[in-house]
Amino acid sequence: MQAASISLVDKLYQLFLSEKTKAKSEHIITLIAIGSFLFHLLIIFLCRIGVLDLQNYSALLGNPIGAIYTPFSFILVYEVYLLIYNLPRSITTYIGKQYEIMTLIVIRRVFKDLSHLELSSNWFGIKDDLQFTYDIIASLLLFSLIFIFMRLSKRNQQNINNEQPAPALSRFLRFKKIVALSLVPLLVIVGSYSFVNWTMENFFTVQAVGVPLTNINNIFFDTFFTILILVDVLLLLFSLRHTDQFHKVFRNSGFIISTILIRLSFGVEGLINTLLIISSVLFGVLILAIYNLYEQQQHQKLAENNRNGS
Repeated sequence: MQAASISLVDKLYQLFLSEKTKAKSEHIITLIAIGSFLFHLLIIFLCRIGVLDLQNYSALLGNPIGAIYTPFSFILVYEVYLLIYNLPRSITTYIGKQYEIMTLIVIRRVFKDLSHLELSSNWFGIKDDLQFTYDIIASLLLFSLIFIFMRLSKRNQQNINNEQPAPALSRFLRFKKIVALSLVPLLVIVGSYSFVNWTMENFFTVQAVGVPLTNINNIFFDTFFTILILVDVLLLLFSLRHTDQFHKVFRNSGFIISTILIRLSFGVEGLINTLLIISSVLFGVLILAIYNLYEQQQHQKLAENNRNGS
């Protein structure tokens, strides 16, 4: 019975989260993103020439720059899939994907800011101009912090590759596969519901007139990051079965705090939103840097003990 369940997990894993599936998904998302971008531009053009009268229903139909939101939304959903894809493989790559998603959300917001810029001498007195300043600086900071995080992640991965997988660790890796597989249908359900609900409210409901574009960032991602917090806590608790080392428990706990900061950013706007996103990534970078120092110290002690023993 246990062998059958293990075989089923492996089959499902190969079906939804294999390298081959990832490559196919990337190809499909690319085609969808290009098609949706062209379709959105066509709708805006038809509204401009008066063939369609939908411009009063959504702010996304008033400016061609708004069409960038549509392909970016599909790209972000694919990034969420990559997050799930990397969960069983590497916890640091999984966390890094969270940071990449937030950076892409900020970049997408920059395009919105560009459509509202007012070029005047009173730059710092205009709300939209200030938001553009926050977002453009934040995108550069986040890009730099993610680079540092990935460098630190590679060092951490080298240490992991030098270790022999214990039976408890193998069970933990299988558990992460099961969790990742569980997230796949959740991604489809939450994503489909959010997309349909957002489309109905923004394009086909009169009450949706004047809905701010910043609300788009709260579609899907606030719910999904809430799920990720629960997943991170579950992984932390299960990881205690194969390790009780303080620095590993602290690292995993720190990553949960980082995810919570990301989730909190969806509930606020303006400078506070930007600061929460940057602080979440910065906190993750510092956690991983200190964790690597702990790992380096442990490997040095182990090497010294081996030399003394020989």
